[in-house]
Amino acid sequence: MGTKLDRSGFGRQRRGVSRAAVYFVACALAIFAGGCGGESSSAADAEKAADVEILNEALAQELTAVAAYRPALSMLRGQALAAVAELHGQDQAHVDALTKAIKGLGGGVEAEAGELETPGPRSRPDALLLAYEEENAALAKALDAAPVLQTPAPRTLAASLAASHAQHLAVLRQALGASLAEAVPYALESGYLPPPATAPDGAETSK
Repeated sequence: MGTKLDRSGFGRQRRGVSRAAVYFVACALAIFAGGCGGESSSAADAEKAADVEILNEALAQELTAVAAYRPALSMLRGQALAAVAELHGQDQAHVDALTKAIKGLGGGVEAEAGELETPGPRSRPDALLLAYEEENAALAKALDAAPVLQTPAPRTLAASLAASHAQHLAVLRQALGASLAEAVPYALESGYLPPPATAPDGAETSK
């Protein structure tokens, strides 16, 4: 007769090997994950630092846009003043949102408003043109930032800023004398489109 296999012992041996293999794989994965975790953390920190730099650049332009509205606020009256005051307030909200985003990434706020040309605007159309130029620049900056930001919340914020500035430009075009049809946003606003011909001082800009 052949030798009878001790199947119970063979089963115990296989289970022991399986447990050892699982233990070995688990240990290897833990070591590998620990190493990758350190690298992943460093990469995440680098991404956040890069995003902070981009957000500070966008913030500098938003601060410049806020400052650019001040001459118009002192010169306009009526509906034009109400509209411009609203745009100015929204740009200030952009400043607050960017500041919060930078701090949320653990970064420092280093942005400063750019210097505006002197002497400042001397007429209402000139004041609106200044605001238009800085809104245009803010739109371009937001469009440049959106595709290169690496963290989700700042990327969404940049897209929102671009949409807001495009709407601001449409309002400013009307304030500068463009018709409603002429003031409609372009299909692809770039931030580099020129303003419409300005209305004579005292015309639509003074309403």
